Amino acid sequence: MTSRIPRDSRLRLVRPRPLAAAPTAVNERRPRRPAPRPPEGTPAPAELARMARSGLAAAARVARWADNALGPGRDAATADGKATLSDPSAERAARDLGLTRDQVRHDWDIARLAGLIEVHGDSARPGWRLRAWNRDDGAVLRGWVALFDAWSLATPEPAGEEPAAVAEVVSAMPQVLSFLQLSAGPVPVEQLLDLLRQRVTELRTERCEVPYAADAVSPAATAAPAADTDPAEPARDAELAPLLDWALHALASVGALTCGAGQATLTPLGNWAVWVKLEQICVAAQSPAGNIEQAAEDMLRGCAQLRPNAARAEYRAWLAARTVGGAVTELLAAARGEDALLRGLAFEALRVVGAPAEAEVRAAVDEPALRPYALLWLAEHDGVDAEDAHEVLTRQEATWLWVDTAAAVADHGEAPMLVRHLESALQPTVPALLDEVRAVGHPRTVQVLVALAAAHPDPALAKAVRRAAFQVHTGGS
Repeated sequence: MTSRIPRDSRLRLVRPRPLAAAPTAVNERRPRRPAPRPPEGTPAPAELARMARSGLAAAARVARWADNALGPGRDAATADGKATLSDPSAERAARDLGLTRDQVRHDWDIARLAGLIEVHGDSARPGWRLRAWNRDDGAVLRGWVALFDAWSLATPEPAGEEPAAVAEVVSAMPQVLSFLQLSAGPVPVEQLLDLLRQRVTELRTERCEVPYAADAVSPAATAAPAADTDPAEPARDAELAPLLDWALHALASVGALTCGAGQATLTPLGNWAVWVKLEQICVAAQSPAGNIEQAAEDMLRGCAQLRPNAARAEYRAWLAARTVGGAVTELLAAARGEDALLRGLAFEALRVVGAPAEAEVRAAVDEPALRPYALLWLAEHDGVDAEDAHEVLTRQEATWLWVDTAAAVADHGEAPMLVRHLESALQPTVPALLDEVRAVGHPRTVQVLVALAAAHPDPALAKAVRRAAFQVHTGGS
């Protein structure tokens, strides 16, 4: 008796998606954590977005000018390869916009930090946030938070200061901002200076920063140290006062706080942004796996059990506790492993990183295992709708991604899901799919086909898939 389903039965055509389906196979329902509420008196998101648009209006104006004047095939935006606006471009912008060159350069830098402009080589293009500027409050707020995160780059540091001292103050400022947020009002700068001094001293103590010049000191001096010498002496106010003044004015320049009359106060935007970051840390600390402290691979495994929104919150908290460069490197290292599920999740986390990950993701295009994921990431980053991003892939790349996703489903999902995954293939018939799967050369092809044959309820189709698996295994045709 033969099967009533023909062996070359046509597959239902479904647009291929990135590796996002596999995690849903292992999702577990967890009690939902109540949505946190911002501090009392925090403006509504629409009002916060209006404030952000107002504060970034000059930067958005320069970004739109750059979109029209400095796109591909037009004048060069930069001359040094470091995103610094070239002199001819700055002069042209100043004439067109009625600004000084210094104003143009300042607004250009703010636009880059907020993700309104992206520089590639010697050309500039608008960031996706600029495209969504007038219609998406979330994009506007994310752009402002990106600028807030980069406050130390928005204002030149004081001349003559040691880079190590500047780095210490930048590392200590989150605690100062948290104190301002919890104070919910003006705080004397002297009080902030005392807090900064304590935090810098803690950072130095954590590094075990003690003198190691004993060989250069005479025995008499070693035996009788000066009464006022203390290797654990706190950082002096005289050292930190100008750096605190710089930090406060830099934060004021991005709209995070106001300074005056010897006091500092968070703006509504600054208060909201600090609360969001504290909330992200709290969410991660309350997660059963403690993902914020995990290496990228373990963090991704923990997030595989979460629903998409909860996973994105974990990614944000994990990223907030690390430097962007180090986090991107860790995520790509996890993506290069053998687990296809982690590969897909790593690129989901990189979507949360956004523009700062672009250079490394673009470099990953040259790696066969990462190429389809990287191309989809770049397409979405360039503003292509997620539903249409698959069109950037060649047929071979899409087939490779289909096999990789099937490997994740086979390893972490259930048999019915693997059967459903068959329907998402681009090929119109099973024989065509099997031919292209054999040709694509994915290292997990045999395992995927064996698992699919075992899972599929149609005996004839399962037999054809098993035959294809055997042919790949033996190198036959």
